Amino acid sequence: MNSFFIEFRDPLFSIIVFFSIIFVITFFSYWWNKYKRNEDSKYLDKFLKQFSSIPSKDELKVLISSGDLSEKSWLILANSYYKSGNYEKCIEIYNEILGINNSKNRLETMFLLGKTYLKAGFLERSKQVFLSILKTNPRTPEALKSLFLVYEQMRDYKSALDVLEPLDELGGDIVLESSYLRVMAILNETKISQDEKSQKVLGIYKGSHQLAYLVFEYLFHHNPSLAWENFDNSKCELLSDILWKIEPKDLNLDIISQNGYLRELYSARGDVSLAKSSNTFEFDVLIKLGGKAKATLMFEYMCDDCKTLHPFVFHRCPSCHAIDSVNVEFGLCKDFYKDVGNGNNSFQ
Repeated sequence: MNSFFIEFRDPLFSIIVFFSIIFVITFFSYWWNKYKRNEDSKYLDKFLKQFSSIPSKDELKVLISSGDLSEKSWLILANSYYKSGNYEKCIEIYNEILGINNSKNRLETMFLLGKTYLKAGFLERSKQVFLSILKTNPRTPEALKSLFLVYEQMRDYKSALDVLEPLDELGGDIVLESSYLRVMAILNETKISQDEKSQKVLGIYKGSHQLAYLVFEYLFHHNPSLAWENFDNSKCELLSDILWKIEPKDLNLDIISQNGYLRELYSARGDVSLAKSSNTFEFDVLIKLGGKAKATLMFEYMCDDCKTLHPFVFHRCPSCHAIDSVNVEFGLCKDFYKDVGNGNNSFQ
């Protein structure tokens, strides 16, 4: 009996008991967690089986009204449809949620519905949703900004300018948006001549020094001489693709010869021989080639705000909707159009 108590008081025995308890606790915790994961997985599988095929509108109505899932769960599901481009099903879910009288997320759901209508191109429906939100919640900046986008896409610039007034009262910076709308309204006006449009948009640019790409893109396309007369040398890099595509007959050699960037750009294009090299890699390569190879510049367009790269130019970023955020990126590519007029279509 005494020997038993001696062993019980042995420190090694205590350590063995301690680790045995830890093992038992760990063992049961592991199997309990595994059991709970299996149960959760079964519940999730049961839920997902309902959507193995896209439910019909009537099925959605029954599923949402049953209340088996929270509204937040349905909003998450609608968002997954939105991201996959299935706007029709996304709209159906939002409308069914709004059909519930005691909906707890009514304002959020209405905003998401308006946003989805806008993305899907249903501009009139989107407008009505945002107007409905602002009728009961007039101090909602996100709804005002979305309504602004709707009016812009509808080319209703007067209404879009009206939306800027409450945004200004809410402390928003509307200077750029106001200039942008005024320029777009002028460019889309059918009752004034191109020369009058050119003078008006140039006046807006001189007053704000914003929207350089939008303004000079129009000027170089419709009135190159006016564009060169008012050319802003600090915007050379921003306007690289526009300058690269100008017809040789429309070049102003006096201005080009006085600007280092323009000398390198047009030497690379082969119009002049005013630069023997360039710190810009692409220009330097083209200058060194001297027109002996079928090479030219290709252009891509990055948004300075969201850093999204696009293959086409934009004045309002398609991703984040920022205005005047375009940044021109260029690289070398094969010039497939060179010597086309000579009948040489070789890819070698």
